[in-house]
Amino acid sequence: MPVSLPPALESFLDFLRCPTCGACLHPDRGALRCPVGHTFDISRHGYVSLLTGTRATSGDDAAMARARDRFLATGRYGPIRRTVARLAADAVHGSHPVVDVGCGTGYYLAGVLEQLPDARGLGLDASVRALRVTARAHERAAAATWDVFCPLPLADGMADVVLDVFAPRNPSEFHRVLRPDGRLVVVRPTGRHLAELRSQVPGMVTIDPAKERRLYKVLAPFFEAVGTELVEYATSLTRPEALDLVGMTPSARHLHGADLDDDGLVPGQVTVSVLATAYRPR
Repeated sequence: MPVSLPPALESFLDFLRCPTCGACLHPDRGALRCPVGHTFDISRHGYVSLLTGTRATSGDDAAMARARDRFLATGRYGPIRRTVARLAADAVHGSHPVVDVGCGTGYYLAGVLEQLPDARGLGLDASVRALRVTARAHERAAAATWDVFCPLPLADGMADVVLDVFAPRNPSEFHRVLRPDGRLVVVRPTGRHLAELRSQVPGMVTIDPAKERRLYKVLAPFFEAVGTELVEYATSLTRPEALDLVGMTPSARHLHGADLDDDGLVPGQVTVSVLATAYRPR
């Protein structure tokens, strides 16, 4: 029996475009199809596979997605979520969409939608494991597989807000899909983020000290910053939470369970430190 079209995904049909030919998409027996015949299956988990035929080389695997879902459910990153929602709310007009690129499990997208009762959300990510969670993160959150480095399968000027939270960036495409008065919200770590964890756990990915300079260089041709907020606080961690925090990061690809067997390697408290910036299109 064909999978039914999720209501959240149906609400995005006016904005989605065929990634092969750029035509509009319509539902057809458990899939989305363009007039030329390019077809993209809708998973029984609620997301649409726009990357059909392409094997993603990045994104959360099953273990990383589970660790991310468990850790974010603790609320330890709640202040970041609330800051993202507030910055997004300043730019949303009516029912125009919010697009979360590199959405992971949809935690930040759901936080925005909770604050904006008329908004619709779309999460894009390369990880089907993470998108299974995104598709049920909020009743108005649609989900689709996509590679951020490819042209987004979206109409020009369709979004009020693009979210980029701890994710790769495609500035020219973000600019193309945003309305002229829309906003791009970017969250990235400072050098103090999780410093206690990074100093004690061998193999943790480091933070490039030139990160801010590189960010400005790639965004400046397309966007102008309108405001930046530092979100910084200390939070305690249980050992399972600390293991999940490590397990949801890119560091998990370089570590094994044995690397964390020593209780002394896992701190009971860490510093959360990120910058959240809202940008307007140039």
